[in-house]
Amino acid sequence: MSGTLLVAGTTSDAGKSVVTAGLCRALARRGITVAPFKAQNMSLNSMVTADGAEIGRAQAMQAAAAGVEPTADMNPVLLKPGGDRRSQVVLHGRAVGEADALGYAAYRDRLRAAAGESLTRLRAAYDVVICEGAGSPAEINLRAGDIANLGLARTADMPVLVVADIDRGGVFASLYGTLALLEPADQALVAGFVINKFRGAEELLTPGIEMLTKLTGRPTYGVLPWLDGLWLDVEDSLAFGAERAAARPPYGRETLRVAVVRTPRISNFTDTDALAAEPGVLVRFVTTPAELADADLVILPGTRATVTDLDWLHATGLAAEVTRLANAGRPVLGICGGYQMLATTIHDEVESARGEVPGLGLLPVRVRFAREKTLGRPVGRAYGHTVHGYEIHHGIAEVTGGEPFLDGCRAGTVWGTTWHGALENDDFRRAFLTHVAQVAGRDFTPAPGTSFAAAREARLDALGDLVENHLDLDAVLKLIAEGAPPGLPFIPPGAPTLG
Repeated sequence: MSGTLLVAGTTSDAGKSVVTAGLCRALARRGITVAPFKAQNMSLNSMVTADGAEIGRAQAMQAAAAGVEPTADMNPVLLKPGGDRRSQVVLHGRAVGEADALGYAAYRDRLRAAAGESLTRLRAAYDVVICEGAGSPAEINLRAGDIANLGLARTADMPVLVVADIDRGGVFASLYGTLALLEPADQALVAGFVINKFRGAEELLTPGIEMLTKLTGRPTYGVLPWLDGLWLDVEDSLAFGAERAAARPPYGRETLRVAVVRTPRISNFTDTDALAAEPGVLVRFVTTPAELADADLVILPGTRATVTDLDWLHATGLAAEVTRLANAGRPVLGICGGYQMLATTIHDEVESARGEVPGLGLLPVRVRFAREKTLGRPVGRAYGHTVHGYEIHHGIAEVTGGEPFLDGCRAGTVWGTTWHGALENDDFRRAFLTHVAQVAGRDFTPAPGTSFAAAREARLDALGDLVENHLDLDAVLKLIAEGAPPGLPFIPPGAPTLG
């Protein structure tokens, strides 16, 4: 078969990424070659492909669900928000400039063309391409420049499913309202709906679904139940408020408490997902000094704006508290931007244009920001084990002392590295946590059999099961192959026609 499908959503975090991943896994199980696609993504969670391109982590996760290697074509346009309401524009995996909301218009035609080229290549290489929308398709103020929702669907003549999050309430109003705010040609491509995150008895929902079908002339293709433990590779800031599975009982006698400082422009916070998968490791995101009180390990994660977020650390008192804990021998780990904050000095003429500013001074490192971004998939050794990671940074660290640690260094109980994904290496993670527990005085022993890769695969399988069991997959496959049914009714008032 051959075809495409756009998974749109009534809101951010409605479940577009999850449904796209679940469809990729379910179709792959049926022997269909499938690829994910998101024309334009706004996210601070990214990764590096095998050929050195930067894409959103959600698309990398969806590629894993499909059983294929991620490529830049799966996310041709990535916008990475920074300071001053500006975003870095990443095109086909490479940063090409910065733009604010108004300056973005100068890029629009170039980005639309790039997205079209990528989709064409994917459609030629795979049986099916599952496209994920961005935000909501009913953002009528942005429709004229849209390249990720109905603008994409119209160009490629692809059917659309709209996903809504029932856990927030108002699910029928949001589905009906989304459809009714689209112009006639856009509505003609919206084939039906998916209700996500349902808790309760489905028979209580049935009357509402039947009325929605009568009102819109479109079916609901499935009701996906709430599923705990799917907190993986999330992108949206709303996901910080999502429920996460509680820490499993420790393999040893005590729990290890990890505090991840949630800076305003935090990026690649998924680096700590592997820690949360360890039995007996409790991971919390914190924003106040008091929340560090019982932490056995403090992590300063990546950030899109190192100097600006360092200012925030000082303003909140977190900088002083992290420094006090480090001086008292409490373990501290800095990753990428967090590592840069631990340096003695930071010279930044790129992100903040502030020139030289003092860092926290906890590591013997001087940082200088380069215009060109470093992208790579490095391999090294630490604690006697091979470590694979990926790096995405403008900051170049000059290490002037301490002990080597991956590409960074260690001084006392403070570690720093630019490598993302290092904690996903099971043997290294266990060895590092064993050392941290010894330093922190915790009777904690990592479970010997924990495999983060296996845990991620199990979650992707759970997504595939979710789609197989609760979505009318045969009807979805027919929709992909044949397109939106002709004659779908127009729901007034609609939006002004763009032509």
